[in-house]
Amino acid sequence: MADLSIRSLDDGVRELLRRRAASHGRSMEAEVRAILTEAVRPEAAWLQVWHQRFQEVGGVDLELPTRGSARSAPEFGA
Repeated sequence: MADLSIRSLDDGVRELLRRRAASHGRSMEAEVRAILTEAVRPEAAWLQVWHQRFQEVGGVDLELPTRGSARSAPEFGA
């Protein structure tokens, strides 16, 4: 495993990180590991790119189809 040092981290960022870690019940170090792991996952990067692209054009409103009535449950009998 590798070690990583972060220099010149803004005090405000450090405080927000401390609070976020506390809200998740873990240390700041564990919180940073979780954030970095999530940030470099390929799925997260792909979703982030699409989210950013749609944000640039004002988002997308999708029209959802109306739901019909529920189907009747099958009857099993002799």
